[in-house]
Amino acid sequence: MIRRELWLSAALVGSIALVVRVVAASFVPFPIPEDTAYYYGVARNLVEGRGLVSDAAWSFQSSASALPRPAFEVWMPLPTLLAAIPMAILGTDYRVAQSVAVLIGALVPVLTWRLALDVALERGLTVTRARVLALGAGLTAAVELPLLVHSTLPDSTALFALFVLGACLLMPRLLRGPRADRWRDELRDPRLIGLGLAIGFAALTRNEAIWLAGTWVLLVALRLRPAGSDGAIGLSWAIRLVAVPALVAAAVFAPWAVRNWLVLGSVLPGQTITNAFSVTGFDIFAFQDPPTLSRYLAVGPARLLQMRVDGFSHNLLTVLVLPSFPIGLLGLFALAKVGRGAVLRPLVIVSVVIFAFTTLVFPVATTWGTYLHAAGAAHVLLIVGCLFALDGLIVRIGRFRGWTRPVAWLGPALTVFGAALFSLAFVPQFGAQSRDVAARYRALPAAMTAAGLPAVARLGPVISDFPIWWAEGERAPALGLPDESPSSILALARAYPGTRYLVISSSDHGRWPGVLAEGGSDAACFREVDIGTPADAATRAALQGTRVFELICR
Repeated sequence: MIRRELWLSAALVGSIALVVRVVAASFVPFPIPEDTAYYYGVARNLVEGRGLVSDAAWSFQSSASALPRPAFEVWMPLPTLLAAIPMAILGTDYRVAQSVAVLIGALVPVLTWRLALDVALERGLTVTRARVLALGAGLTAAVELPLLVHSTLPDSTALFALFVLGACLLMPRLLRGPRADRWRDELRDPRLIGLGLAIGFAALTRNEAIWLAGTWVLLVALRLRPAGSDGAIGLSWAIRLVAVPALVAAAVFAPWAVRNWLVLGSVLPGQTITNAFSVTGFDIFAFQDPPTLSRYLAVGPARLLQMRVDGFSHNLLTVLVLPSFPIGLLGLFALAKVGRGAVLRPLVIVSVVIFAFTTLVFPVATTWGTYLHAAGAAHVLLIVGCLFALDGLIVRIGRFRGWTRPVAWLGPALTVFGAALFSLAFVPQFGAQSRDVAARYRALPAAMTAAGLPAVARLGPVISDFPIWWAEGERAPALGLPDESPSSILALARAYPGTRYLVISSSDHGRWPGVLAEGGSDAACFREVDIGTPADAATRAALQGTRVFELICR
C-alpha cells in the first residue's frame, strides 16, 4: 500500500467519524453524566478567571470546607484543560467544549484503522483483504455506540482511549526489528519520545495510565536475551528503553504533581485508596462514615465475593458486551486466537490488566463508572478481534461453498451495519435524557422562587443528590448528599456555613428521602417545601419526583 493510499484511507475514516460525531453531539445539549458536567464546569470557571475550582463538593475526605474548592481532588485535569482552549476563544457554551470531544473521538477510529491494518499485515493477508478489513474496523469504530456516545462528551473516556491506542501502536514498532547492534540507534528514535508523551498525557487523563507504563516495562523485559542473540536487548539498553519514555512522561506530569502538592497537599489524587474500601456506591459521598478497611472487612467473605461477581458482570456485560452487541461478544471469543500476535499484545495486556484491577480492587466503585471511562481502547480491541474472526469464518465458508469472487467486504459490512443500527436506536434516547436534565435545572429556580424561597443566587450552598448538575446548571454552590443519617446531613450543613436547603431529584438515592419518613433523631429538622405543581406539562414532567427540604435546626 503506497503512502498516498494510507493517508487517503485515514482521511476517509476520520472524515466519516467526524461527521457522525457532529450529528450525534447535536442530540446532547447538556453535560451528562455528572462527571462530564464537572470537567465542563471547571473549564468554564478557568476561562472566566476563577481558576481550577469547582462549585460542587461531593468528596469530603479532604479538610476543605469552603466553596468553591480546588478542582480535581479525585479525577485528572486534561479533559478540562483541552476544553478550555476553544472556550477561551469562542465562548463558554457547552457546544464549544463538545467540539474538543468530537475531534478527539474522531481520531480514535483512525487509530483503529491503523491497528487493524498492522494486524492484517502481521497475519500475511493480501493487500486487498488488509485494506478492506482495516477500513471496516475504522468505520465500525466510527459508528459503534460506546465510542460514539463518549465522543460527544468532554470527559476522560475518548481521550484516554486515544492515548492508550497511540502508545499501543508505538510499542510493537519500537520492539519489532533492530538487530542487537542497532539498539543504540533505536534509543534516538523519536517514537520513544512519542511513547513517553502518550503515557504522560494518559496519566493526566486517568489514573489507569500506570498500567500503560507497566505494559511497556513488561514488553521490554520480555525481550531481554543473552548477548549476541538475534534481536537481543542487553540489560543496560533495556533500562534506557524504559528510561527515555519514563523521563518524558514524568516531565509531562510533573507540573500537575507540583500543583497538587501545593494546593491539595498530595501529589496523587485523593480518595483512590478509600474507594477500594467502598461497600456501596454511595460511599463516594461519605461525610461522617467514610469507607475504612475494618468496615469493609466486616461485611464478611460472602459479601466481598459477591461484590467482585457484581463488578465482573458489570464490567463484562454492561460496559463491554451489551453496548456493542454482537460485535463485542464475537470479539471477546476471538481474542484467544487473534490477540496472540505481537501487534495486539500491548493492547491485550493493558486491557486485561485494567479490567482485572478495577474488578478485583474497585468492585463497587466500578459499577459507578470506574471501568466504563477506561474501556474505550478495549472496545477497539473487540472490534478488531471480531472483524478478523468474521474474516476467517467467511474464508472457510467460501472454500466450503466454492465461492470464486472475493467477499472480504462482507464482514465489515455486517459490523458497520450492526453498529450503526444500534447507535441510531440509542443516541436519540441518550439525547432525550440530556434534554430532560437540562429542563429540570431550568425549571427548578422558578419553582423554588414561586414557593417563597430565595433566588438561587441567595440560597447558599444546597445539598443535593446531583450536586454537580446543580452547580453547573444553576451556577451556584452545591454539596453531595451522603447516604447517612439526618444528623450527619445537619453536621454537613454546619461544616459549610449558609447551607439551609436539601434538593432531591431521585427517589432512590440510598436511604434518602425515605429515611425522613422513618422519624428518628433529627428527622424533624427537615421541613419539606411545597414547590407546587406547574401548570405547564413539560415543566411538570421535568420536576417530577423533585423534593425540597429546609433545614430548620441549627
